[in-house]
Amino acid sequence: MAGGAFSALRRLYLSLYNWAIFFGWSQVLFLAVKTLRESGHEHVYGAVERPLQLAQTAAVLEILHGLVGLVRSPITATLPQISSRLYVTWGILYSFPETQKHIMVSSLVISWSITEIIRYSFFGMKEALGFTPSWLLWLRYSTFLLLYPSGIASEVGLIYIALPYIKKSEKYCIRMPNKWNYSFDYFYAAILALGIYVPGGPHMYSYMLGQRRKALAKSKRE
Repeated sequence: MAGGAFSALRRLYLSLYNWAIFFGWSQVLFLAVKTLRESGHEHVYGAVERPLQLAQTAAVLEILHGLVGLVRSPITATLPQISSRLYVTWGILYSFPETQKHIMVSSLVISWSITEIIRYSFFGMKEALGFTPSWLLWLRYSTFLLLYPSGIASEVGLIYIALPYIKKSEKYCIRMPNKWNYSFDYFYAAILALGIYVPGGPHMYSYMLGQRRKALAKSKRE
């Protein structure tokens, strides 16, 4: 009885969570496309900033879901992707306004939002109804073939564009001497982040290709 009640509560919570974030990303996509058509790419970030920050930051809960066992997604796959997106959202776009008018903000936001609309509707439907239609499953495991490269290229491009502004501003840097006897240079941290993308991007893409093969093969058997 207790196990059944917990399972029902778990499904209710995850369903509400997934659909709430789905609507958040839908708002991001709508505002991005509308602004892109009416005002140009220079104004896209200003239009989507708040819903983008809310929707992307809410993904932190997915790490917690994995840690406590609410979902079966491996933390090793979830953590790097969410961390990199949070870094670009807060550590680049929010922190360095000089990057906000670049056209790659549009490609980034559209790639992220389409991906997440499909992903959260997939899991939302799975938790709410216990199944997902075959067309949505195909979208879930196929659209990344184009959207992941466009998204990650935009992330890398925006970090690179931010480098001169990071170096000039010295924002988030810690200089010696100080009471902690510790120094930190955000410019070199950004370069390190770019370096991580080199092995990390292909690794994640290969992982998602493997997940695609498994999911589509399983759907054919069923």
